Amino acid sequence: MTIAFELQGQQFVALNGGPGFPFTNAVSLVVNCESQEEIDHYWEKLAADGGEHIQCGWLKDKFGMPWQIVPRQVWDWLRGDDPAKVKRVTSVLWQMEKLDLAELERAARSDG
Repeated sequence: MTIAFELQGQQFVALNGGPGFPFTNAVSLVVNCESQEEIDHYWEKLAADGGEHIQCGWLKDKFGMPWQIVPRQVWDWLRGDDPAKVKRVTSVLWQMEKLDLAELERAARSDG
């Protein structure tokens, strides 16, 4: 009924609660990426074989587990002390499925 596993040094325990306890977006696994190549790699691998692309860097794998595939710096841009930058980055991010790091960087650097 349970399994312990490790992802990139982080320990997890999963419980098979049966069909009454499906995966939901209330819990997702986040992959913080350093480059567009890394974003592309995880996006394609995790959505393969029946996965589902969602919005804003979210996808579901073939088992229905929600993932967020994001550039590491997005968290700084979204928690920053510049409300205009937060708004620009958020606006661009909401228009994407798989995140485009170059486009997000442009939004973060933009003055207008």
